[in-house]
Amino acid sequence: MTEYPQTPDGRYFVVRGRLWRLSNPALDSVRRQELVVELMNARRKRDRARVDAAKRALGERGPVWWTDGVPDWNRHLAKNTPYAGWWAAQTPPMTIE
Repeated sequence: MTEYPQTPDGRYFVVRGRLWRLSNPALDSVRRQELVVELMNARRKRDRARVDAAKRALGERGPVWWTDGVPDWNRHLAKNTPYAGWWAAQTPPMTIE
């Protein structure tokens, strides 16, 4: 499995420069596993409502799971967020040959 970089605060992982919210780390492992199984089943059946419900329960969508008032940057390009400096340090510079 490919490891994606995670922001230093543990709120997001980055795919192709875009932030995606991580699951709520406060969920216990049993509940998290139940929700992941539900998510995979819903995806197999292409049931968008169930996918959305499972992702909300995991904390990946809907209200944020953190409590410090920091805004949600889910689905934004990292370079356009407060994570821009961190992301620039993670990404190797492009070279033209």
